[in-house]
Amino acid sequence: MGGFFGTVSQQPCAADLFYGTDYQSHLGTRRGGMATYSSENGFFRSIHNLESTYFRTRFESEIEKFQGNSGIGVISDTDAQPMLMNSHLGRFALVTVAKINNMEELAQQLLSENMHLSEFSSGRINPTELVALLIIKGKDFVSGIENVYHNIKGSCSMLLLTEDGIIAARDSWGRTPIVVGRKQGAMAVTSESTAFPNLEYETCHFVGPGEIIRITSDSMEQLRKPNKRMQVCSFLWVYYGFPTSNYEGKNVEVVRNECGRVMGREDKTEVDCACGIPDSGIGMAVGYAEGHGVPYMRAISKYTPTWPRSFMPFNQDMRRLVAKMKLIANKDILLDKRVLFCDDSIVRGTQLRDNTKALHDLGAKEVHMRIACPPLVYGCPFINFSASKSELELVTRRIIQDFEGENPQNISAYTVTDSPEYTRMVDEIARRLNLDSLKFSKLETLVSAIGLPKCQICTHCFDGSSFFTLEEENN
Repeated sequence: MGGFFGTVSQQPCAADLFYGTDYQSHLGTRRGGMATYSSENGFFRSIHNLESTYFRTRFESEIEKFQGNSGIGVISDTDAQPMLMNSHLGRFALVTVAKINNMEELAQQLLSENMHLSEFSSGRINPTELVALLIIKGKDFVSGIENVYHNIKGSCSMLLLTEDGIIAARDSWGRTPIVVGRKQGAMAVTSESTAFPNLEYETCHFVGPGEIIRITSDSMEQLRKPNKRMQVCSFLWVYYGFPTSNYEGKNVEVVRNECGRVMGREDKTEVDCACGIPDSGIGMAVGYAEGHGVPYMRAISKYTPTWPRSFMPFNQDMRRLVAKMKLIANKDILLDKRVLFCDDSIVRGTQLRDNTKALHDLGAKEVHMRIACPPLVYGCPFINFSASKSELELVTRRIIQDFEGENPQNISAYTVTDSPEYTRMVDEIARRLNLDSLKFSKLETLVSAIGLPKCQICTHCFDGSSFFTLEEENN
């Protein structure tokens, strides 16, 4: 995925920009970049690869080079950004959080119009550059951003650093968030509101779907009104979001606690304690322990000083090794216990299968698993969820194919909680992962915990319900 931060201040902005961008690090680990604008020196940009280190270590020595009172930064799992552009609209820098499914089609269209695109050494196109070219086709920034909305299939939120402030534009369906903050003498925009408190910004506005705003050091101007319909990604609260962040005014940790509390109240399984799989399973486990009336215990701890997120290495064997090395089980808590673990989701199932075996080997009497969201049955066409290239990388789809054959016609039956197909699938996942029991949160529970109407939340990966938006985007 990815996250961005931008600020316009009456004072030099480098410190706020550096730390605000660093607070997006949980959203991406491949590349980071920052750009600033100074009326004396113009634009300055720097981009670094983060695959073998962290944002701070790459950029700390360069902070003094970022001159001026306005800047934008990004941490991304995809392309090198920010892009610097000079056009009839003026000079600007651009960062995006995007997944563009029709990139090749758009590239051919732009090339036929005598525009040019640079390429990575691998031959791939930089999606942020493609967005920039769609923008400069407009008569102004607003019409250019609307051109992006009307042409891409997928999603795109963006920040533009101009000579007159920062323009923030949220994806037209609102799939990814943008939050505005204010403090004395400065304004900021970010993907994650968790970037605000320590920098002394107060959240003042949640940018709506398709809304376009401009911030200066002391004002926010609406350039385009938000669209009426929204499909914000529900997985923000399940997994992506940092516990202290808020989207649409709904706090991540509160949602995770509530999902766990509801499941704990409803669950009849007898266990000795509840534990969270670090990091995103902890909030749910605390709620589950309260709802189920059992102690919360740390049977697994995460070794944080050096190990990155496990889904980043593209080699599956390396992913599994990183996952194993960063999570350390506590034998003294596990021994002869009926232990229940909470986690955010099950994607491939390989890491969980390995962890379950290790927990049994360390003496756990029983290992039960509770998942914060419903089973992931559909791949996400809207945001860069993981490095998965096929829906068959999902353990659910492999099991459905085993049950139904290569071209199953009734996939939707497996998304209905407690249907015969759903129950059979969950039981088979538990068997393959060597779990004593497995339960997933109900979709109704997740929606209720988030607290937004179901029609405003994208739950496509659980129930395929956003196919109607795909049809609309294709027409």
